[in-house]
Amino acid sequence: MSRFMMVKRYGKMGALALGLMLGVALAGRASDCSKTSVGLTPLTELRTGTYQGKQGGLYPNGMNTPPPEHFLAGLRLAEEIKPLNANGRPDPRNGRIVLISIGMSNTTQEFSAFIELANGDPDKNPLLTIVDGAQGGMSANRIIDPNDGATGTRFWTRVDQRLRRAGVTPNQVQVAWVKEADPRPTLPFPADAEQLQSELAIIAQILTRRFPNLKLAYFSSRIYAGYATTSLNPEPFAYQSGFAVKWLIERQINGDPALNFDPSRGEVNAPWLAWGPYLWADGLRARQDGLIWECDDFREDGTHPSEKGRRKVAALLLDFFKTDPTARPWFVRSR
Repeated sequence: MSRFMMVKRYGKMGALALGLMLGVALAGRASDCSKTSVGLTPLTELRTGTYQGKQGGLYPNGMNTPPPEHFLAGLRLAEEIKPLNANGRPDPRNGRIVLISIGMSNTTQEFSAFIELANGDPDKNPLLTIVDGAQGGMSANRIIDPNDGATGTRFWTRVDQRLRRAGVTPNQVQVAWVKEADPRPTLPFPADAEQLQSELAIIAQILTRRFPNLKLAYFSSRIYAGYATTSLNPEPFAYQSGFAVKWLIERQINGDPALNFDPSRGEVNAPWLAWGPYLWADGLRARQDGLIWECDDFREDGTHPSEKGRRKVAALLLDFFKTDPTARPWFVRSR
């Protein structure tokens, strides 16, 4: 509201009081730039070490790469990804390969920046269509029932609408990037991560039901939240969300039939699951690969990425899809 409108509606004294209240509210939302570290170790560097009794690493046994059998299965599926027509049949000339994002506000902000970056990259496969299905406010717990008549229904309906606007169909979706969290978590660890892991499993199952040709789904967890000044998803919950992804993928690796991707082993209930880029770093304490999160990588709440932060995630995503052996075959232009 402009100062003129405030004076007109509330009078000078009322406008002054309201302005002061708004100023306090805005100041309360400002990032806490003093929280340059929370003293936690990224999962990629924790490896066989533990956090509250739980082993690190992105994959079982403290490893940051998938077990050979799981990795080879992903490679085989990646090689099977080909352009499909609207009905899901192979069409090498006019078909499309669709990569879609699923998630919340941070996800759509980061993936939108990634789409712009990827579409301008000369190495990108010209038959690849990238669609942002993520939406603000759509946390994991709000999208796990597509038939709830509320947030779940709205989320998945909008996903279908965005596919149509991009000129593609659910039958052409073959790859997904998923990044989710729960709002205002309060459960102690590991219960918070276990709850999110259960919701991510349901999302993986929904993806298979809605996208019959989906083969690969890459999951990422939250970026740093040490600068956060709201209860939306602060530390250590942002860090702990990495365990939810880790345990989800381990369930599939360990043969959980509810997440089976291999038709030779029974009913297919999920796509092949793996980590996308691991995005968490301990603020200004650099990871071994140099990744840091600065205060200006975030907006005023210290939770959502600024334009600079979005570009940082976008670059990590682009590097992942161009270099990961299970992504490069379908993401990169054939020579």
